[in-house]
Amino acid sequence: MKQFAVIGLGRFGMSVAKTLIESGAQVIAIDKDEKKVETASEFVTRALELDATEEDALEDAEVRDVDAAIVGIGRDIASSILITLILKELGVKTIISKAFVPLQGKVLQKVGATRVIYPEMEMGEKVADSLIAPEIFEYIKLSPNHTLMEVAIPESFEGKTIGELKIGTKYGVQVVGIKRSTTQTLEDGKVGLSENILIAPTARDGLIEGDKLILLGENKNIEKLKKVK
Repeated sequence: MKQFAVIGLGRFGMSVAKTLIESGAQVIAIDKDEKKVETASEFVTRALELDATEEDALEDAEVRDVDAAIVGIGRDIASSILITLILKELGVKTIISKAFVPLQGKVLQKVGATRVIYPEMEMGEKVADSLIAPEIFEYIKLSPNHTLMEVAIPESFEGKTIGELKIGTKYGVQVVGIKRSTTQTLEDGKVGLSENILIAPTARDGLIEGDKLILLGENKNIEKLKKVK
């Protein structure tokens, strides 16, 4: 069973800790705020109230052997940098640190962060994309250049099969699923919509009006497909 340390129990840290626990991992949650630690203690493996900028305290917390440590402190730049450095000195192999601006991220990487994430910036990009291109429903950024994205099919795709459209060859993206809404009669006799996903569709699978494609590929190639009418 994998074990993680989450340091800093704000909204971001709490969310990460809960998700890891729900995935079956063990989580050591750390913060110097007593109330946050009490809240986390209800669902994590261990919740510790301590100042993670003190090397002895962090070492006593036994974080040395975790599979990864997540530093969820972002706005207190000095603390996030110091904690990342201490984790590196303790020998933690994977350190994921939260940052608010690129300059902070560069410093975090120099002192030992394996990966730097920008939650606010990434959420801002997602909101902006949804406003500019409302046909995009959900996406997951897998890397700076690759995305898993759900896109409404253009009108010209309706009535054609995946094979006929040659999406992989033409646009350089992989269709990993087709999401389709169908009507069904509910227990109370009313008619409702049900969404079904066809995973790994074949060349013979056809598309109909209202379908959404779940695409995997480089951002530039997905952008190319999105421009199709």
